[in-house]
Amino acid sequence: MTKKKNKTEGKEVDTQKSEEQEVDKEQRQASFREEDDEKPNVAQAAALHELNSTLADLSDKYLRLYSEFDNYRKRTAKEKLELSKTASEGVITSLLPVLDDMERAMQVIPEDKENDVYIAGLKLIYNKLKNILTQKGLTEIEATDQPFDTDYHEAVSHFAVADPEKKNRIIEVVQRGYKLSDKVIRYAKVVVGL
Repeated sequence: MTKKKNKTEGKEVDTQKSEEQEVDKEQRQASFREEDDEKPNVAQAAALHELNSTLADLSDKYLRLYSEFDNYRKRTAKEKLELSKTASEGVITSLLPVLDDMERAMQVIPEDKENDVYIAGLKLIYNKLKNILTQKGLTEIEATDQPFDTDYHEAVSHFAVADPEKKNRIIEVVQRGYKLSDKVIRYAKVVVGL
């Protein structure tokens, strides 16, 4: 930087000071600009962070809602399937005493009357009823000579047995038990050996 003479006043002006002042002024303006630029960046970063957290919350809520709806859909489909399998449970349960009576009647038929027309009709009705109930999903619970199982059998009596193989086994069936589509609708009433 050089010193120059000012022609109008004839004095030398120190241009170096004026140049330093200009540079200092430019630096201050630049720093103000940088601070102004940083302020929006901080505000933008805060807004971006808030938007990201809102997005994460909404995504989480959406996934939970979707999962909940999917579970609801599966549960109702399963309930409908089970309901259709066991919808006739009440009717079939009320027909079981009729089936028991028919079986008792078939057991007391005298041998000399088995060829009678009325007895043949009774057998035909019994077989038809049993076939219809079997088609609807009714199955008899096996009990005779089976191990006693509280999931399927109800012990009405105990009987002492000499044979060790018959202990905790069913000796006699008092009333047959039935399942409807793998659901027990009547437990078998049995006598268990001790």
